[in-house]
Amino acid sequence: MIYKSNILKSALLVSAFFLLSPIVLGQGKVLELIPGTDRLEYDEKTGVHKLIGNVNFIYQGNTMYCDSAYYFEKKNAVKAYGKVHVNKRDTLNMFCDSLYYDGKTKMAKLWGNVRVRDNEFKLTTDSLDYDAEKGQAFYTSGGRVEGIISREVLTSKVGYFHPESKNFFFSKEVNYKGKDLTMTTDTLRYLYHQKKAFFYGPTDIHLDSTDMYCESGWYNTETQEGSLQQNAWISRPKTYISGDTLLYQPTIGTSIGIGNVYYRDSTQNMYFNGEYAEFSDSSNYSFITGNAIASKEFDTDTMHLHADTLYSFKKDSIEYIRAYHQAAVFSNQFQCKADSISYSPQDDLMELYTHPMVWSNGAELKGDFMDIHLKDSVIERVNIHDHSTVLMEVAQDSFYNQIGGKDIIAVFKDNKLHKTFVKGNAITVFFPEDDSEISEDSIPIKKRMGMNRLYASDLRIDLDSNEVIGITYLETPDGAFYPMDQLNKDDQYIPGFDWKMALRPKSREELIEK
Repeated sequence: MIYKSNILKSALLVSAFFLLSPIVLGQGKVLELIPGTDRLEYDEKTGVHKLIGNVNFIYQGNTMYCDSAYYFEKKNAVKAYGKVHVNKRDTLNMFCDSLYYDGKTKMAKLWGNVRVRDNEFKLTTDSLDYDAEKGQAFYTSGGRVEGIISREVLTSKVGYFHPESKNFFFSKEVNYKGKDLTMTTDTLRYLYHQKKAFFYGPTDIHLDSTDMYCESGWYNTETQEGSLQQNAWISRPKTYISGDTLLYQPTIGTSIGIGNVYYRDSTQNMYFNGEYAEFSDSSNYSFITGNAIASKEFDTDTMHLHADTLYSFKKDSIEYIRAYHQAAVFSNQFQCKADSISYSPQDDLMELYTHPMVWSNGAELKGDFMDIHLKDSVIERVNIHDHSTVLMEVAQDSFYNQIGGKDIIAVFKDNKLHKTFVKGNAITVFFPEDDSEISEDSIPIKKRMGMNRLYASDLRIDLDSNEVIGITYLETPDGAFYPMDQLNKDDQYIPGFDWKMALRPKSREELIEK
């Protein structure tokens, strides 16, 4: 009777011992002992069952092996020692040096060389806690999870995981390593079957020649797609992008930036700013809007192009930037405004459409359409088409040297207007200077002699510091000279005169304000 009682109580031991499923713990069904246990003892006074030597048994298809095991009947608790091995339906195996299970709280603790393994991953750690009620295991003294097939490795100080769903949560010194991919972060949630990692803290990602950073978001370790948020940036050998949120889609060669977007292309010495942007490597196309600015760096200056929307694309290996709606340019050398602007950095060519205006030093150029030929950041030539005017203020709010005609070619030297060629319906109004009078300090005194108003079919005008120093007529001109005391205000201006200097951008910041 005593031996039969011991066997029954040993069966209770195993029922309480098997911790992998809370359902199994509550069933208390018959235990099948596998031959091999050396000795079975029971202490009626303490209520402790002791199995010694080659302990092994089967319960509902789950098998456990160890060197020795103890069942504490009063506490409903189990301890196991020596080469502990638990197998759950041939799919999950747990190994450790020792184990303790509390049947009342359904909490287990594994110590020493702990390994958990199934067909997809294996976990190693020094100690492991298992909550059978929730089906959740966790470690707090460092652990390593390795994909058996994928060979990806994840280490951390603290880790939580659900063996059946393969959901992991890691914190403190989290490191991930896969094929050509590494990640370091403070806190990470990893959905194993989806290959999707969620970040909750400063995170560094390195893939081939690409470096990434964010402080929250997610990343797919298989497709390399991700949503990087909070101080996010992506750096590649020739490009860099940052923003509040970056959507990274390498499978289709696209990156999307949302909020405070900054993009830099080192091949063109250009960078872009805006609130929303799309960049496509596969189609060599980019789009940026919301206070959008493209900036081109030169040796001695930086040119800024602003519009509601900016497009950048390549055609026949030539890169173009199109600025649409309320476009404007600022550099230290010249400034522009138009409804839309097209710019080719490689050709040093800028085209202005619909109400274009260009300012350089004290000259203001306008027409229906303009194309500007640059050398680095300096204007070499401006071609003005239809209703063309060149205005130069010579006395503040009073007198202006003016050139008008159908088309004008304006040639610059050292960023100053040097000469103009007017083709068709040429007209010029200018106020010649007389510096023959000398001051007491032997400095020439400049005086306005009067106003010349001349007409011709075509003409060439040479200038110095916005002053007319020579005029060449291809045909006999028509016109008149008016002394200063006989000026008629209606004759002081060419047709279409409209001084717009107040619209001239004075800084990069003012591009957005105006």
